[in-house]
Order: sequence, then C-alpha cells, then structure tokens
Amino acid sequence: MSIPGLTIIAESINDSVPSTHTLFEENNIDGIVELARYQAEKGAAYIDVNVGVRSPGFMAEVVKKIQQHISLPLSIDTPDPEIAAAGLEAYNAERAGNQKPILNSISEARLEMFDLYSKQPFIPVLLVTEGMDDSGGIVMNKTAEQTYTTAKSMVAIARKRIEHLANDQIILDPGIMPIGSDSKGYFKRFMDAIKLIHQDRDLAGVNMSIGLSNFTAMLPSKKADGSPVKGPLESALLTMAMPLGLNTVIGSVKRKYSLLPDDDSAMQCLKDVLALEGIEVVMRVMSYFS
Repeated sequence: MSIPGLTIIAESINDSVPSTHTLFEENNIDGIVELARYQAEKGAAYIDVNVGVRSPGFMAEVVKKIQQHISLPLSIDTPDPEIAAAGLEAYNAERAGNQKPILNSISEARLEMFDLYSKQPFIPVLLVTEGMDDSGGIVMNKTAEQTYTTAKSMVAIARKRIEHLANDQIILDPGIMPIGSDSKGYFKRFMDAIKLIHQDRDLAGVNMSIGLSNFTAMLPSKKADGSPVKGPLESALLTMAMPLGLNTVIGSVKRKYSLLPDDDSAMQCLKDVLALEGIEVVMRVMSYFS
C-alpha cells in the first residue's frame, strides 16, 4: 500500500538501469511498453521516460508507443533540450486524461527549456542543487541555505517564464546523495534545505521530489539476518521528510514504502546520522546492517 499524499514517478524506464539499457540497445520497444504497463498496474502516478543520450526521434517513438497502451501521464526525463522537445511534442495529453506531463529537469544552466512550454504545457521539475555564483557561473550548492536561495530564484524565474504558474504546478528537486558514503553531510544538508523551503510562505504548496533510489545506491539489499535494508531506510527518509514538504519521488513500484514508528531501527539510524559528522556517518550506516 502506498503512503497517502506520496506521488510515485515509476523509475524503471531509464537508460541507467542495466536491463532497460539492454531493451533500448535492442530497440525492443515492446519490452519498454510492457515495463510501462507493469509499473502502471503496480500503482505509479507517472511513468518516467529517460532514453539517455539517444536521438530525439527515439524519445518521440518511445513516448508514442507507451501512450498507445497506458493512460498515465509521463515524466519526460532528460537534460537535453532537443530530446525534451521531441518527447513533449510526441506527448498526447488526451491519452493521459488531459493531464500535463512532467519535464525533468530545468536548472539555471538550462533556462531555455522553459520555452518548450508553448509546444506542450508541462509541470516543471526545477533542479536546485546548483546555482549561479557572483560571476555568473554555475556551481554546485554546498549548503542548505544556498539550495534554498536557488529554490527561491528558480521559482521566481519559472513564474516569469510561464504565465499563471501556480505553486502546485511546480516541483523542486533539492537532490539526494547515497547515505552509505555520506561523509560530507549531504543528508543533513538535504533535511535543512527542505525545512527552509517548507517554512517559506511564498513557496507554500510547491511540490518537492527526489530520486529516492539514489539514497540507498551501492548499499547491500539485505542485512546479515536476511531482512531488507533499502526499503526501510527509504521509508525512514520519507517518514522524516514528508512533514517538511517532500511529496513526490522517482521510485520503485516494487518497494513497499511506509511511514515508520519513531523507534524503528531505520529511523534511529537516520536520526543518529543527523547528529554525526564525517566518517562517523558512514560507520553508523554500516552498523545498521549488523
């Protein structure tokens, strides 16, 4: 059962997934369609479509074929404006119950992607992990305050570029890093950033999203006793972050996400992580497996 209030963008049609990469390489569009159908049947709200560095024409073909078989809206997922344009132009809103697609993602380095709205209205994902420095260059944000400042800036730009854009038609992506190698405090920074965004009245109602599987990337799937690792840690993150406005994830329909009690071991692990620094964070996560 899914968590009430959590929107899941199904993650599997992504070139970074080895089995999906093989389907793309073999031009097995029927296999891609079946993957989309499976994710739709398992309760996804959107189907993510990321074809990697392939041609705009290939993105268009994949979008059209998926929409011939499922009625869910899609998330066109690419940093390439030409591939994004092809996906949006191929998208048929009527086949998705007149729902807009998501466009993932626009950053301060890719503001021209807002111009695609005239071709096909979309819900923009605004990437706020990187911002503009004093010299006009794009740099990675290193503090929660910088992430929040970029969020404010990107929302203001989005409102200027898309007329009558409501907060609930905006998604902010503050980024999430693998917890298993988090010696630089990325998780604490993430939690502090979404708290700042959540407390800003001007940003009330704005959606926030992350690629949830990134959080447990490179971790073992099970503990020594055979119990799962990734699902509980991801559920712990959701339990802590959803009250601060996180309401959307690019995630797996195979995971059983849930809100955990405060005394759950995965919850205790993440609470400890927030109080630790450096290599102690990594050691605490490793101790969770024992």
